Amino acid sequence: MKIDSIYSLLFFRIFAKKNAMTKFSVRKNTQGKLEILDRIRRKYVICTDEEKVRQMTILYLTETLNVPMASIAVETAIKVNNLSKRTDLIVFNSKLKPALIVECKAPSVKITQDVFDQIARYNLTLQVNYLMVTNGVEHYFCYLDFEKQTYQFIPELPDWSTF
Repeated sequence: MKIDSIYSLLFFRIFAKKNAMTKFSVRKNTQGKLEILDRIRRKYVICTDEEKVRQMTILYLTETLNVPMASIAVETAIKVNNLSKRTDLIVFNSKLKPALIVECKAPSVKITQDVFDQIARYNLTLQVNYLMVTNGVEHYFCYLDFEKQTYQFIPELPDWSTF
């Protein structure tokens, strides 16, 4: 199921709450490139279109789903079939177990089967119950039940406390 405009609605809720725009810090580096502060890594990173989507997603996770910042890992290296890969975001539950993988793409990148295949490969290693794929325009959320060997697309992710 495609989630039309739910992200826009969720972001509207975020921005209406606590003046969230003030949570983004941007600057130009010495080469004149725009950088945005990654609140998780606590450093400025080049402000690419994909990075904007990642930072908005982090804000969504922390402000809407109540994910503690300490429970989010950014660009984590994992091994998939003996190849090194990097996940955009991993969210850990209160037991410090991976619970959600997020794959972020730039808004110009279409969400295709290849993107779903990519996050599915990452999940071969991590075995999380929730997946999220977004390009900031299109957003997909999925719940995987390993015991029943089923999955379903869901309209939104639950609160972090239920992960």
